[in-house]
Amino acid sequence: MWSFLQTITKKLTLAIPLMMALGFAYGVSAETAWLKGMIIPFTFLMVYPMMVTLNIKKVFEGGDTKAQIITLGVNFLITPFLAWGLGLTFFADLPYMALGLLLAGLVPTSGMTISWTGFAKGNMAAAVKMTVIGLVAGSLATPFYVQGLMGAAIALDIGAVVSQIFFIVFLPMALGFVTQRLLVRKFGQEHFQQRIGPRFPVLSTIGVLGIVFVALALKARTIAASPELLVTILVPLLLLYGINFTISTVIGKWLLNRGDAIAMVYGSVMRNLSIALAIAMNAFGEQGADAALVVALAYIIQVQSAAWYVTFTPRLFGPPKAANTLS
Repeated sequence: MWSFLQTITKKLTLAIPLMMALGFAYGVSAETAWLKGMIIPFTFLMVYPMMVTLNIKKVFEGGDTKAQIITLGVNFLITPFLAWGLGLTFFADLPYMALGLLLAGLVPTSGMTISWTGFAKGNMAAAVKMTVIGLVAGSLATPFYVQGLMGAAIALDIGAVVSQIFFIVFLPMALGFVTQRLLVRKFGQEHFQQRIGPRFPVLSTIGVLGIVFVALALKARTIAASPELLVTILVPLLLLYGINFTISTVIGKWLLNRGDAIAMVYGSVMRNLSIALAIAMNAFGEQGADAALVVALAYIIQVQSAAWYVTFTPRLFGPPKAANTLS
């Protein structure tokens, strides 16, 4: 069972489109109202497991302050406004899809940040710190960005958004931390890191695929009536990730050493789409399905682009050994 789930986790580029197709097929042929009751269970299953392995202590370690400050600047002064501008341009008459694009640009970093930084031989310690800081800062800032940038275009209850973020992010974070401490106390730090901890993110995959299925099922008939909608969504997503990769790469090469630059790129381009998806589906009622559709498609772009960027990393930043001898 675990090996099967691990395989699915490694094949998200295939699993997510497949689940989207299944959700679409179900949505056009069956009643979907009952699926709304699955949103909260899938949300918890998506968010809680990844919180169990979150290393909050990394925030208090030093050594990469410059990279952290630059990453925060890109994440909160550039990317949200880029996503908002693209949303205004491509979804002028579809405000909740513009909201989905904004949400995809608001909550930075995920477990993918750490994984892809490792694959590209970057500074993984810096990536872990970026993940924790980005998750907390992004969750706190999201209601205010949504209110300030989208408040005039959508029906927004700021109190409801804050409440949902508490239940979606901070409550699972607290429960995850307690779970982690209890497991470390019982089995030891080494056993937890090597045997127990790696199993929790795999459980998150079930939640992600479940939410993607529900989001597509709920929007299936809308898509069937306007199939060109998918292309309309993919174009601004490609621009969002393409521009973000370009900006982060240029800044990283200009201001940081190789390891920190790679961590900064993945720390600013990778978004926590699980949190964005959970907020879209839980905080905005039925209209949230429009936003969730955008976020679900962002998964495909994010995973594919991250994988391709690894292959270009040696050309952009040089090989690891050469970079280390220079730094």
